Amino acid sequence: MIAERIQVIEQKIKGRARLIAVTKTKPVAMLQEAYEAGARLFGENKVQEMAEKQPQLPGDIDWHLIGHLQSNKVKYIAPFVSLIHSIDSLKLLQEVNKQALKNGRVIDCLLQIHIADEETKFGMLAEEAEALLRSKTLNDLQNVRIVGLMGLATNTDDEEQIRREFRGLKQLFDKLATIQTAQVQFSELSMGMSGDYEIAVEEGSTLVRVGSAIFGAR
Repeated sequence: MIAERIQVIEQKIKGRARLIAVTKTKPVAMLQEAYEAGARLFGENKVQEMAEKQPQLPGDIDWHLIGHLQSNKVKYIAPFVSLIHSIDSLKLLQEVNKQALKNGRVIDCLLQIHIADEETKFGMLAEEAEALLRSKTLNDLQNVRIVGLMGLATNTDDEEQIRREFRGLKQLFDKLATIQTAQVQFSELSMGMSGDYEIAVEEGSTLVRVGSAIFGAR
């Protein structure tokens, strides 16, 4: 069943974006099933869950932290995380850099941009993101690399609103991608979840974060 669902999604995105299987709250057996169906990018919302599951699964999985990240939790995932989608402050980025240095790694990160018409979602404003990318402070952070942006659309049935939000994030991505330094090398745009990933891919997403459409409702 999981294999069939993954196949359907892969056919819909047709190689235009990569699929992240969002595995929050799912048992390791289900993750193993997704792995056997070809999934290699796994997304977790919570640090503790990711740190518990990672040693129990094959070593060639790329682990993506997609949920809100607290500075004091970075150390638990720094040894192995492939991409952090949810950087929303310089302070958090500095902590990721510190823990990456301890582990002899450079950790790829995305800046989370607030695009939704909702107060509850995290993220930076466009101006804050641009200021961070242009800041001299960033040059000191040798163990992180900002490779793009992430955004969560408003939770609504209005497809036009969702499309507008994604399109706006893609325009910001294109603008900020002109900033190229050792620490800023844009290549990834993470937008789209189970309910809106097809729209996200049409609007330029390179990574879609899909959970319930693969594993069923929680």
